[in-house]
Amino acid sequence: MTPTTSRMERVLGRVLGVGATASSICLAIGLVMTLAAGASTAARVLLTAGIVLLLATPVVRVAVSSAGYARRREWLFVVLTLVVLAQLAATIAAAFAM
Repeated sequence: MTPTTSRMERVLGRVLGVGATASSICLAIGLVMTLAAGASTAARVLLTAGIVLLLATPVVRVAVSSAGYARRREWLFVVLTLVVLAQLAATIAAAFAM
């Protein structure tokens, strides 16, 4: 494994770790608030933020991967990750259009 590969894997791991941790914290606090005091606005905001963070984490990972491949000049992988990113964006746009 080259140094640039291991660096990119560390960055991607950090992205996934931060996204999962932030999502888990929001979901846990929102759940505790809901169980303690009922469905308050703050609890709903935290639960929604947790779900959005959980769903956004893979999208951010694909975007970071694309940038990493571009930095390494691996153009086939840049194109492939951009195609995946475009598919994710189209799916998100279609979901909001419904």
